[in-house]
Amino acid sequence: MASSSKHDVVIVGGGHNGLAAAAYLARAGREVLLLEKLDHAGGAAVSAQAFDGVDARLSRYSYLVSLLPQEIIDDLGLRIRLARRRYSSYTPDPANPGRGLLIDNGDAGATAASFAAVGAAATEAADFEHFYAECGKLTGTLWPTMTSPLLTRSEAKRLATAAGAGAVWASLVEQPLGETITSRLHSDLVRGVVLTDALIGTFARADGADLQQNICFLYHLLGGGTGDWDVPIGGMGTVSGELERAAREAGAAILTSAEVTAVRSGGSVDYRHGGREHSVSAGWVLSNVAPVVLDRLRGSSTGEPANPNHRREGSQVKVNLLLTRLPRLLDSRVSPEAAFGGTFHINETWTQLDDAYLAAEQGTVPDPLPCEIYCHSLTDPTILSPELQASGAHTLTVFGLHVPDRLITAENNDRMRTVLQAAVVKSLNAVLAEPIEQLMLMSADGTPCIETKTTLDIQRAVGMPRGNIFHGGLDWPFAEDDAPLDTPARRWGVATDDPRILLCGSGARRGGAVSALGGHNAAMAVLESQRSGGL
Repeated sequence: MASSSKHDVVIVGGGHNGLAAAAYLARAGREVLLLEKLDHAGGAAVSAQAFDGVDARLSRYSYLVSLLPQEIIDDLGLRIRLARRRYSSYTPDPANPGRGLLIDNGDAGATAASFAAVGAAATEAADFEHFYAECGKLTGTLWPTMTSPLLTRSEAKRLATAAGAGAVWASLVEQPLGETITSRLHSDLVRGVVLTDALIGTFARADGADLQQNICFLYHLLGGGTGDWDVPIGGMGTVSGELERAAREAGAAILTSAEVTAVRSGGSVDYRHGGREHSVSAGWVLSNVAPVVLDRLRGSSTGEPANPNHRREGSQVKVNLLLTRLPRLLDSRVSPEAAFGGTFHINETWTQLDDAYLAAEQGTVPDPLPCEIYCHSLTDPTILSPELQASGAHTLTVFGLHVPDRLITAENNDRMRTVLQAAVVKSLNAVLAEPIEQLMLMSADGTPCIETKTTLDIQRAVGMPRGNIFHGGLDWPFAEDDAPLDTPARRWGVATDDPRILLCGSGARRGGAVSALGGHNAAMAVLESQRSGGL
């Protein structure tokens, strides 16, 4: 026999956004029940011991933090430390891997010399710096609005213009990003360094008319108004762990291994836990699952999302490795510590990125595969045991671009995982002075410490449809001028077609990445609605 209960708020999904919403609402005195399908909270923002017998805690799915506002950290009393990386990026020249472009945040002169070393025009370093300074005028203006009700497009444009960012608004919001980059920069390699931020997890071309690449680029530069991406000390799991602590200490009930089976109009949720069926009713249901998943839980008869943007596919392969030490580079002028100290770009010139897109669009795995590498253990050795630290071991996390979900099926997933892992290793070895395979640590069972996650693997593990790390296509962080903003849910960008069911995850407007913005904004919509006595 099914049991039933009643709460003020039920949250479906225990990712970091759901935990943030639970913490805010419980602190405001609401009775909150959070239901999480997995046996732990945190969703994709977790740390895990990925390799048997090897004491290393990897940020398995989400890697870096940029979009988490200090306001949320302060509001919830989160004990989170974020470490800034000195180096922004390193990009070997595929025409001559013995040289590369190192962007050193701590030494402008060294950065300028590096531009010259890769044959960039004498003015390219200054043009590159000026481009990002101009972008910063816009992102610095928009960033403070992320924890407030949505501006309209016209309001956001007026705000940007008043801050001297009218020209960059036109460049980043009103025309394809490709036109902006090619008009400002001339080196194929330098253009590629800029374009990568528009493509992470997004299957798009630089000149795409739908501007998904522009939106992705804006979010990558938006965090803190500066676009710095920081390493969470202790691994990504510390972020979710602190949000969970804040929620529990505020009085929220968090139930894991609780699989939601239905969400009904009026605030009723069915779930399975402990081998029994349960039902809970609430004044508000907040959905931390992807909008496509919510549609299914609500019994959508068409199988298609109401918003086609929510159906966009993911476009990446993720590979985690543990190495005995950092590999030597073909570029002997740059130390491995500097090259791996920021984002390491491989095969990501402007031309290579476009060629990779076209290959994937035609149904083949790009060759060479564009890749980005992060070495968290350089910035945060605490994710390794003292023994691994002393031995010189390091983690590498690789993000392969332009691997759209359309290439992956249930039937070919195992084969494609092998193919994509080999493509990543091939890209790595193209810029190294020694094979990466020789440096892999061995797990307890004698297998190399390397794991690969396709879009389907990600969907199966953490419920991201089509492996989309943003739960669907990203939206501008403002509302269109004709969008209805007549309810708190709509003003905060968290509305569904049911006034009692709100989005609180990455699928909300201004969602995506580890930001807690979806959770914060949904909680604010609930509290505003209750204060006003309406929906």
